[in-house]
Amino acid sequence: MLIHPLYMPSDPQTEKNSANTFDAIVIGSGISGGWAAKELCQKGLKTLVLERGRQVQHVKDYPTALSNPWDLPHRGHLPREMRQKNPVVSRCYAFDEATAHFFVKDEEHPYQQEKPFDWIRGYQVGGKSLIWARQTQRWSRFEFENPHRDGYAVAWPIGYEDLAHWYAHVERFAGISGNADGLETLPDGEFLPPWEMNVVEKAMAKAIMNRYEDRHVVIGRCAHLTQPREEHLAQGRARCQARNLCYRGCPYGAYFSSNAATLPAAARTGLLSLQPDSVVHSILYDAQTQRAAGVKVIDRLTKEVRHYYASIIFVNAATENTNLILLNSRSERFPNGLGNDNGLLGTHIAFHNYRGSLTATMPGYLQHYYYGRRPTAVMLPNFRNVYRHDQAFFGGYMSFYTATRTSWNRQVEGEQLGQTLKLKSHSQGPGRCT
Repeated sequence: MLIHPLYMPSDPQTEKNSANTFDAIVIGSGISGGWAAKELCQKGLKTLVLERGRQVQHVKDYPTALSNPWDLPHRGHLPREMRQKNPVVSRCYAFDEATAHFFVKDEEHPYQQEKPFDWIRGYQVGGKSLIWARQTQRWSRFEFENPHRDGYAVAWPIGYEDLAHWYAHVERFAGISGNADGLETLPDGEFLPPWEMNVVEKAMAKAIMNRYEDRHVVIGRCAHLTQPREEHLAQGRARCQARNLCYRGCPYGAYFSSNAATLPAAARTGLLSLQPDSVVHSILYDAQTQRAAGVKVIDRLTKEVRHYYASIIFVNAATENTNLILLNSRSERFPNGLGNDNGLLGTHIAFHNYRGSLTATMPGYLQHYYYGRRPTAVMLPNFRNVYRHDQAFFGGYMSFYTATRTSWNRQVEGEQLGQTLKLKSHSQGPGRCT
């Protein structure tokens, strides 16, 4: 079988030396890559983290974190030309004038869509951990059991109980705020004190739960330090200021990101090597050992090609680019990509699917006031197809809503408007950590 020279790896044994050999290689520095680096380094492994994007240092490289609206040319809004050139990434709530530098633009990395598929990319140290929505709910046993029960997927090889202690391990380090709500559909975790609903949200929650026995309204669980513990302070992180400007980069380290938490923890071990501007082309396969042996890297700036070697290679390049790296990793043994004997790589990718939203006005409540800009919403855990398949569709969804006072008042038939209620629901797919 002929292999194109572009995909032919050199002998993995010929170029090894102490400078390019590590115990572990982590590809990608986002949420999962940063966490992998922390765990590996804290276990005593000399670890190389390869990031295709530029360096972003915590605090130093958050240029708009403390900017006022009047400091920005368009008061934070995107110019029409920018939206027209970037129709896909512009649909992300966090993409605006103050954050555009953390997003890959459509014009830089074009999309070809037969159907809508809005996979957002962030090429920098920290990846999308700088711009994620920070909502962190555990899967329940139903997410593991029901796909097989209802016949639209194979059985999971693990269940909720297998992951419960790992959830707790992550929650303690990251710092997750929330209530212990005692719901089977939304397991409790190791929480910091929760954020509080405002008066309109509480009224809406009471009305929903009084009418529907199976619908429980709770405050969202989110990766924000409402009351930092000693381990968070030791990380150099501080209490959330409720600014809700998180996706500009948080100089307080109050929300969980690779830059504020996991990468510094890995660096403190003295075992971390972080290399930005390093595009991983493919994984090198050793035919003699029948194992992955290293990675082929192209320097983003100089186009120089280098090889690095390790006995552990952890691919954390986000969904699409992880698939692309594996598809690019061709050899005589894997002519269609590493691990792709069944031809499924890159063919069953899902993204977090938002299905709809609406707004309404709740009259009254104008005598009440709330403080700050809370960084989470009120949520309804899934109540569809839970204990049995009772709907015409498979799976379930979660719903979120917030109530805010509008920035303007007007009179309608002599009566002043009240608070504005915003609701949004989205699917409960694999991307539960939004």
